Amino acid sequence: MRRAAQTQRVRSAAFGAVFLLTVSATGAPPAAPTQHLAMQPARASRQPSWNRFATFDDFDGTFQFCRLVFRNAGNGDGAGWGVDWPRADQNLSIRASELSRTPISFNTDGDPNTLVLRATSPELSHCPFVMMTEPGGAYFDDEEAAALRTYLVKGGFLWADDFWGEYAWAFWENQLRKILPSAAYPIFDVPLDHAIFHQLMTVPRVPQIPGIAYWLQTGDTSERGPDSRTPHVRAIADDHGRIMVLMTHNTDFGDSYEREADNHEYFEKFSVPGYAFGVNVVLYAMTH
Repeated sequence: MRRAAQTQRVRSAAFGAVFLLTVSATGAPPAAPTQHLAMQPARASRQPSWNRFATFDDFDGTFQFCRLVFRNAGNGDGAGWGVDWPRADQNLSIRASELSRTPISFNTDGDPNTLVLRATSPELSHCPFVMMTEPGGAYFDDEEAAALRTYLVKGGFLWADDFWGEYAWAFWENQLRKILPSAAYPIFDVPLDHAIFHQLMTVPRVPQIPGIAYWLQTGDTSERGPDSRTPHVRAIADDHGRIMVLMTHNTDFGDSYEREADNHEYFEKFSVPGYAFGVNVVLYAMTH
């Protein structure tokens, strides 16, 4: 049978109640990308000690950015699950709260509470949105693939961001097909008239966002030269047309969030359109 159980949303009751508030933020006609955003004060470029995965007690009914931990394959193309973590997670959470009515919680240091989970963590069922970075190097075993398939067909949403060139794409697609076989779950390019480009703000094109270090060194946006010149927003949808896997290839939204305070020109060129799309993605994931 093909995906008979897809009608059961995987979010918690608390999340469902909280995000009724965000629906009202999308009632007005979509706005243009938010050009009046101001840079946030520079945040410490620190990697806080990471010593545990999320537990059910961590979920408090507000939006909490969930990040997927995964192993890297030796022949893959990616620097690992922690790229852009934790600042990207924190900054996108802050901007979602500023640009919509999305409530978030903060820890005692004043940073948004964000969560880290394995594919096999049962707590993943409480994350209507989970992100992974540099998936061109990811490896999933059979247990992880099965757990992610269960999560997605029950209503979960996975955003895979920041991988460049055809080799990274082919490697990721091979791992993705362990989770969602190609015959039942085709990949498609998301058209610009899709709701995800207009959920709260209108995003008129797919931005190519380079890592800040590459851009400062070269002035270019394509990190792999001709092999990554065209950015893509691709997806897999369920039987009802709901996107459950979003893939942003040949672009790096995570860096536009992580590095927004590092350089004013980078912020104007890349963080502003990055946030317009990112907040749309969060709201789409929470309301579809």
